[in-house]
Amino acid sequence: MPLSAEKIASHPATLRGVQEQSRALIHIYETSPRLAAVFATQQRWLLGHVGLAMHFRRDPNDRRTELTTARFIEAVRRNSVASRNTAEAFLKEMLHYNIAEYLSTSGDGRAHPLRPTSATIETFTGWIHAHLRTLDRVDGGTRLATFLDRPEMLSTLQPLICDGLLTSAGVREPRQTFSLFIWLNNGGIVMDWLMSGIDPEDAHLDKIPTSVISVSEFAHWLKLSRTHLSRKLHDAEALGSIGWVGQRGHSVMWVSRQFFDEYMAVQSAKLAIVDVAFEACLASFPQR
Repeated sequence: MPLSAEKIASHPATLRGVQEQSRALIHIYETSPRLAAVFATQQRWLLGHVGLAMHFRRDPNDRRTELTTARFIEAVRRNSVASRNTAEAFLKEMLHYNIAEYLSTSGDGRAHPLRPTSATIETFTGWIHAHLRTLDRVDGGTRLATFLDRPEMLSTLQPLICDGLLTSAGVREPRQTFSLFIWLNNGGIVMDWLMSGIDPEDAHLDKIPTSVISVSEFAHWLKLSRTHLSRKLHDAEALGSIGWVGQRGHSVMWVSRQFFDEYMAVQSAKLAIVDVAFEACLASFPQR
């Protein structure tokens, strides 16, 4: 039986697993910033999932099911993920940076099919590995080993995860502090960096220390405008969600227990979706 978001959130092993996931995304950002940009905001992350799901669900014998710009835009609008212009700009960026590619170079650009590159699929597979590993931490399961033994599950699993994400209020409608960052460029990485630096032994505190001291260095590493990042941090500070142990910029930044709980609630909702999708996917494969 799949784990509930509540059970995942309350388990003591979840935080370390989520921190490993965050560090994996940070590593992607450090080695391939353009590819990591797909995970940078909630909207882009969902756009990426929609595109992957359409790719995996295509019927190679039916051109009407191929991933094209026009079909992608229609799917994005149907699921209220983004506007037509945003969806089209996203695909153009993915093509420009070789995150996606055309299957051929002839014909109308909106009509001929695209696909994610092999490097993109490899990176996303790592995302799956990280989430299955966390779920296994919680209940001692063997999801990751099963997936590694059956990599062909990916083409069925990812679309099911996408369906779950698109219909999840817990993922799409997070609480106030989390929502401050999800629309910021690289906002997901901002939160991942903050939370990955927390000592799990401190997670019970009302003000949980992070590893961040200098906003300027933080912004530089993220390739963000210091002014823009500072504005978001000021907004979060006004909510009581972050602060500094001592002098601003010269002491460790802390996150509030409420902000931490918001972040973990979203991560737990996402993990629960992955678990439901994994069980449904496994049921569709013959037993060995």
